[in-house]
Amino acid sequence: MFRNINNPLIMGILNVTPDSFSDGGKYSALDAAIQQVELMLSEGVDIIDIGGESTRPGSDSVAASEQIERVVPVIEAIRQQLESNILISIDTTLSAVAKAALDAGANIINDVSGGRADPAILTLAAETGVPIILMHSQGTPKTMQDNPHYDNVVRNVLDTLNQSINAALKAGVKKEAIAIDPGIGFGKRKQDNLDLLAHLDALVATGFTVLLGTSRKRFMGTICDVSDPSDLVTATAVTTALGVMAGVQMFRVHDVKENRQAADVAWAIKQSRSQLST
Repeated sequence: MFRNINNPLIMGILNVTPDSFSDGGKYSALDAAIQQVELMLSEGVDIIDIGGESTRPGSDSVAASEQIERVVPVIEAIRQQLESNILISIDTTLSAVAKAALDAGANIINDVSGGRADPAILTLAAETGVPIILMHSQGTPKTMQDNPHYDNVVRNVLDTLNQSINAALKAGVKKEAIAIDPGIGFGKRKQDNLDLLAHLDALVATGFTVLLGTSRKRFMGTICDVSDPSDLVTATAVTTALGVMAGVQMFRVHDVKENRQAADVAWAIKQSRSQLST
């Protein structure tokens, strides 16, 4: 699936949690979650990313059973009430949650631990044949912002992602079913995030599909002198446009409409540039 992407894909975030950093509690009720999915569909979303555990800095882990109780009814409702063909990704590090979500109708696994928290998730991806997104993170959400350090953040992130990729391949996941995510904000300082964004081409050069998730992240707030994450929509759209120009193919965002526009305009410009150079 990931090797057949042409134009950029927008992944809309649906956190069915009480404590996510930007929208915690807003979509915990099933009706509210479905209304948000309807809005994202009307705004041109390509993938709905559903998570039942907050991964904000300092957050505690949530048991698999509780995650399943949160995400499965939403996935089932989307399949029964809304667009039956929309791609749904399950945002979890646990194989039990991923399996329950896939059984309910999810199509993609999105693992912020890159398969390190529960290696059985890689076996699950291989056995079911579903695509998996492997993200880089340093430490756990509870501790990841406790003085993170890198000798060379781009090289270090690529090295760790390569370890996740090799583990996935060894488990039987097909190369074309793997995407990678540099994990902006996950165990990174402000400068680390900027360095990764300045070198997205290094991730694209791996040949794997790249997912970028900068949406409403705190490091942009420090640049823009903004404390409310919901005021960082424009900042996020800027990174989406830059990502498209660098060759990134998927973007995980809270605000679909604005980032859909940013991605589409950047893609049109990039296509024009390629045509002119031929």
